[in-house]
Amino acid sequence: MDKTSKIPLYLQLMDDLIKKIDTEKLLVHEKLPSERELCDIYDLSRITVRQALQELEREGYIYKLHGKGTFVSPISYNQNLVKLYSFTEEMQKMGKTPTTQVLSFREIALDERFANKMNLAPLDEAFQIVRLRLADNEPLMYETSYIPKKIFPYLTEKDLKERPMYDIFLQDYQIGVTKAVEQFSATTIREKEGEHLNLPADHPAMLIKRFAYQDDKLIEYTISVARGDKFDYTVELT
Repeated sequence: MDKTSKIPLYLQLMDDLIKKIDTEKLLVHEKLPSERELCDIYDLSRITVRQALQELEREGYIYKLHGKGTFVSPISYNQNLVKLYSFTEEMQKMGKTPTTQVLSFREIALDERFANKMNLAPLDEAFQIVRLRLADNEPLMYETSYIPKKIFPYLTEKDLKERPMYDIFLQDYQIGVTKAVEQFSATTIREKEGEHLNLPADHPAMLIKRFAYQDDKLIEYTISVARGDKFDYTVELT
């Protein structure tokens, strides 16, 4: 691990473990070292290791068996759903008042895995933005967005507190979303998410990964945790 890098340590650990899975140094259903062992192997804190494992589980690379440990997942297949919308507009259509709380805003350097996901180069910078989406003051979604800095170089936390993200893209950069690809899967609420969503940890939820494009250029990657008791989704097949 490079502790001087701008890439967060948990992302570096994720990248290393994913490479071992991809090169079959870690095989499907093979048990991973324990959190404590990973701390010793990589000289990292328990919090960092736990965050990496939580993200790997959410990404579908590993799974946990209670009392037995953590194991490498078999390949999963996702159904991609395409629907272009904004949270603000959808809530307004329902007659609700949407609001957004910006919980954190920071610049990070992307590791190789994240860079590939976003069609960027390793160590390219992105804004990592954590937001809570509410309707009529009721928390509905906990979102973590990654926005390429080279496309939106002057984006600020103040902007996001004052205007919807897509309005900023269009008004300040003349960039609009022309296509969005979303991946849906089941997940459970984590403790920190639950504190903001007013739900207990391990409560069922919907995980939504959104890739937003202007033509073929990726301009946003967002991971949303939506309250399962407040959302349902309709897919029209033609």
